[in-house]
Amino acid sequence: MTFTDAIESCFRNYARFSGRATRSEYWWWFLFMLLITWAGQVVSEVLGTLVVLATLLPYIAVTARRLHDIGRSGWWQLIGLVPLIGWAVMLYWCVKASDGDNAYGEAPSDA
Repeated sequence: MTFTDAIESCFRNYARFSGRATRSEYWWWFLFMLLITWAGQVVSEVLGTLVVLATLLPYIAVTARRLHDIGRSGWWQLIGLVPLIGWAVMLYWCVKASDGDNAYGEAPSDA
């Protein structure tokens, strides 16, 4: 999945918490979030905050789908709110997808 494909997919699935997302989709979206948040902050603090608020829901959705891709519930994101433990859980975003279909749907074609 390319950078533009990932951005398009995340906006198309703005609030879709079911299904699965590949590692490339998640990481391209993460890079996109970093870049636009930084650009918004450079222009003004208010714009940066508005960018974060506008993209928060798709970020949570793609993270839930990424966790589904490795066979975990999207609720695992909440562990990220706990200091120290959250950093260890973030390693799940780097884990290879589970082989084949799982309880959360068919394997993405780009896995």
